[in-house]
Amino acid sequence: MGAEWELGVEAGGSLLLCAALLAAGCALGLRLGRGRGAADRGALIWLCYDALVHFALEGPFVYLSLVGNVANSDGLIASLWKEYGKADARWVYFDPTIVSVEILTVALDGSLALFLIYAIVKEKHYRHFLQITLCVCELYGCWMTFLPEWLTRSPNLNTSNWLYCWVYLFFFNGVWVLIPGLLLWQSWVELKKMHQKETSSVKKFQ
Repeated sequence: MGAEWELGVEAGGSLLLCAALLAAGCALGLRLGRGRGAADRGALIWLCYDALVHFALEGPFVYLSLVGNVANSDGLIASLWKEYGKADARWVYFDPTIVSVEILTVALDGSLALFLIYAIVKEKHYRHFLQITLCVCELYGCWMTFLPEWLTRSPNLNTSNWLYCWVYLFFFNGVWVLIPGLLLWQSWVELKKMHQKETSSVKKFQ
């Protein structure tokens, strides 16, 4: 196997940490989703993982960036972002656009994820309003993370390595496009059902 396919210690540790957060999200989501349908259990698993990533990984990134930068920081979380920075250098050295987006992501998206978990578990009427809002915020974050970079011909992105290109950049960011997109579709379908049900009820009384 060529050297370009080898997985280093830093990469392995970072992926294990992400896997641990995913396992924790699955455990929390399944516990909160007991007795609920598969779609809601899946949504809760994602939302628990989403909140954990925003608060446990991106929150410390924002702090490290505001007091200095990741490159000059030590610790487990700093090492994870240094590893990701091999694919996108903007995360290692202070980038105003990235830090601005991440402040919004941690404060707004993280909080919305927690409120949405509560709304699903308690079957609140505002569940789909929160779900649509959160999904749009997540998609906006991805847009603002990559579009400015693409418009400048991606000087900070490293796609020369399969791990950096397909796992760090494509997979980890693509998940935050795919799943919010699916949740938006779920909200569309559910709101359509509610509208049809209400319309049918009104017609019965006319």
